[in-house]
Parts: sequence; structure tokens; C-alpha cells
Amino acid sequence: MPSPNSEQQVWWKRAVFYEIAPVSFQDSNGDGKGDLRGLIDRIPYITWLGVDAVWLTPIYRSPFHDFGYDISDFCSIDPSYGSLEEFDELLARFHAEGIRVILDFVSNHTSIEHPWFKQSRASRENSKRDWYVWADPAPEGGPPNNWLSRFGGSAWEWDEARAQYYYHAFLKEQPDLNWRNQVVRDAMAEVLRFWLNRGVDGFRVDASAVLIEDDLLRDDPPDPAANVKTPPPSRLKRVFTDDRPGSMTCIEDIRQVVDEFPGRVLLGEVQGSLGRIGNFYHGVRPRLQLPLNYILANTAWDAHSVQAAIDSYFNTIPSDAWPDWAIGGHDKKRVASHIGQAQARNLALLLMTLRGTPIFFAGDELGMDRARIPPDCMKDPFGKQVPGYGLSRDPERVPIAWKPGLHGGFTTGAPWLPMEPNRQPNVETLQAQPRSILHLYRCLMALRRKTPQLTGGDQIPMRAANDILMYKRADAEAVILIALNLVDQPRRLSLPLRGELLLSTHDLMPAKKWQAPLILRANEGIVARLER
Repeated sequence: MPSPNSEQQVWWKRAVFYEIAPVSFQDSNGDGKGDLRGLIDRIPYITWLGVDAVWLTPIYRSPFHDFGYDISDFCSIDPSYGSLEEFDELLARFHAEGIRVILDFVSNHTSIEHPWFKQSRASRENSKRDWYVWADPAPEGGPPNNWLSRFGGSAWEWDEARAQYYYHAFLKEQPDLNWRNQVVRDAMAEVLRFWLNRGVDGFRVDASAVLIEDDLLRDDPPDPAANVKTPPPSRLKRVFTDDRPGSMTCIEDIRQVVDEFPGRVLLGEVQGSLGRIGNFYHGVRPRLQLPLNYILANTAWDAHSVQAAIDSYFNTIPSDAWPDWAIGGHDKKRVASHIGQAQARNLALLLMTLRGTPIFFAGDELGMDRARIPPDCMKDPFGKQVPGYGLSRDPERVPIAWKPGLHGGFTTGAPWLPMEPNRQPNVETLQAQPRSILHLYRCLMALRRKTPQLTGGDQIPMRAANDILMYKRADAEAVILIALNLVDQPRRLSLPLRGELLLSTHDLMPAKKWQAPLILRANEGIVARLER
């Protein structure tokens, strides 16, 4: 990689991020689970696609109670994925292609099998006794308060050895670290330095808003908006467990460590309402460069709703903050299932042309829908422990299909989640179709790289009309118009403008002159350079 300078230290403002769940990307040894060697073998595809950075879900040593987010050793690679030597090779190969590598930093908890927790639970005299969140029973017996695990039931688990409860915001196999303990912060700082010294380019901080809980252990109040359709873990307002002021100091400490290494970046999973996302950028000290914003994946899909969502987000973040837009993830529903295949192409155009950093999940570029997982094949503990609410994240985690056939070239064995060869799109087929959604993603990223207004220009809102969402990106050199027809019928674009049509979601790269009025075809989006 080139030596750092002030321009390269903000590379993430121009980059496109691609989240990969290695277990679902490519299997190299036939055990049905993706691994680092398989990922290395697919670097040519990732390079061809044109992304600038990959974010990997956890690859650390783990008993895999929760997709690897229960970590038993932060500074090693799980043998099911490979070795540290293979990781170093992967990192070098990505860097040789000019692609940065981001790791998940699971800051809130460890596995119950982590040596730290084994020592902490051994006795109240152990040197690590305060490395986790412990509490005595309530005066009348039972858990200390009413806090709920996100995966169902009480967030407190009784431990016989200590005769106390430990707190777990997620599974009971994922005890929460005590971030009030400076020694814990120091230990986690060393974890960061371990990977930064190996050359990783940054981290996505998992569950960054829940690192500190109320020290008085006050009960969370009931959520008045909850009803019988609300999953039980969501029936309380998490006033005393989420987004506490102390969590922000933890994020600031994490950022301080990362800033020891020039040119690195922090993404972060944030909880709570859109109105709180601005707090994750900075306070007294810097926090996250890119608090993850999933508003596009969650909004109603019509011109006025999308227009309002975009405006609300821009109005929420600080004026000096850099925006980001994420449309998919390992625990988010596939957006193509929400808005349909035709509009998934418009979402790709929107993602790549809004001011800010685009982030998408492997498979989004193929137009993957939510897979159908038979109940007896479910792996996700969320779906198992809170049944009946459609909470399983397995449908998003189904392996990538690389070619037609039973297991799509992903594995020679049985895939860890069932694949659907007759429904699932595959890379080989889409690469052979010049106007496929895969080629659209590739063309959009290429257009973004060569069009300065799309990476650094101002965002100029326009009024949505006739089911068409519109805005401009502009700098002193040029003005770019983006217009998206968000319905399945033709719509007339009557603006008194003319220019060069740079891209259409239907024709990809038409490069032809355009003059209003223009009829946008059903579900069509365009990018045009306006004449002054």
C-alpha cells in the first residue's frame, strides 16, 4: 500500500465498502462452510467488481453459538476458517489489489469459553473478577432487574460458582464485558493494536451503543407502543441498557487507539432512533467516522418517503460529519425482497450517487432475495429462541452461488445453510448478461470513480414529483442530475434541462445526449451531466 498522507487518510470518503460473511462466500475444503482460502480464491471477482474495501464478519476463534460473534480468542483465527498465516496472505493479496480490509471488532462481549470469563467466574477473589458485569440477586430473589436479552428471556444468568448473576445483552453464552473497568479497556485496546499492527485498515465496532449499562441497575420501562405482535425482547424501552453516555467514552477510547495508526477507519453498529445517530460521530473527542446508517433499507419505497428519509438523515448528522449509506448486512433483511427486483436496480443507483460512503452486503449485487429456510434447517439462535416473529437472519446468510447447479460452486459438500439452485441468482450467469444487476453495480462504481461530483460534490435536493425522486450532485466543474422512477409505469420528466445521459439502470452506459422532456421507463433511474 502507498505511504499514508492527508489525502489517503480520508480514503473511506471515496470508497465503496463490501461486507462479506466468509462462512457464506467460498468453501475450499468441502466442509460446507466458507473459509479464508476460499475467499483468497475469489479475490479476482472482488477486484473485477470494483469495490474499494471489504468488511469481514468475525473470523476469530469461537464456539459459534452466534455466527462467530461469541469469541473465545480475539487474537487468533478459528481453525474452521484457516490460520493467521492465511489471514496475512489474504491481507497482502487484497492490499496488492488496492483493496482495504476491515474486521469486525466485537467489543461488548466474549464467549463464555473465553479464558477471561473462566477466570472471572472462578471466584469473587480472582484478579479478573470485575472484568464482566456481575450482580447479586434482587432482594426478593431472582435476577437483579427486568432487563431483557435481545435473544429472548432475562438478560441475567445465574452462576453457581460465584453465587451471582452475570449480564448478557445477547445470548447467555455471550457475557458482557465490564467497560467501566479500565483494565478491560486496556486489554481490548491491545486486541485492536494486534490487528492494526498486522495491517488491517480499520474496524466495524459491533454493538457499540450497549457497552455501558445503568450503574444503578434501574428497571427498563414498558414500551407503550408494544403489542402482541411485538417480539417479547422489544416490549421494554431500553432506557437503561442502550445508548448510555458512558458508552460514548468507550467509543472515544477505541477511536483514540485506532488513530495511533494513520489512515485507519472506524465503522460502527449503532442502536436507537435515527435522531441519535449524530451522537456517534464526535463529542468531546472523536468517535466513529462512519456510524452505520440503514435508513434506505427500512423506509417505504415511494418517491416522497425516500425523499423524506434522505432529508431526515442529512438533517440529523453534524454539519461536519461524513454520511454513509448501508443497504444490507448479515443481520438485515435482503432489501430486494422488500422493494422487488426491478426497484433493486434503482436502489443500487441511489446508493452509489448519494453524498456519502456506500456499503452493501455480498449478494446484494446479485439481487439476492431472502432465502426460504425450512424450520429444521434453522441455525440462527435469534429465530430459534424467539419463534413466530420472523426474526431468523438465516435467509440473509445463505451462501453465494457462483455458477448454476445444486450447490452453485460454493462447496463440493453440503452447504451449512440450504441453497436454492432454482431460485438463487449466480455470478456466472449474471456476468454473461451485460445488462444484469451485477453489471449495473460494476458500472455504477466505475462511473462513481471517474465522476468527482459523485464522490466529493454537494448534495442538492430537488422536489420529488410524478413518482420521480430527483437530486443533483455538483461542484465548481459540473452538475450531475439523478432521477429515479420509483413505480412500475413510465413517468415523464419535464425539467427544462438538457445534457449528456451517463447511465441508465436499463441501458447501463448509454452516453447519449438528452433534452427534456424525457420519458423514464418503468422502474428506470438515470444519471446525467447537465449542460450549464
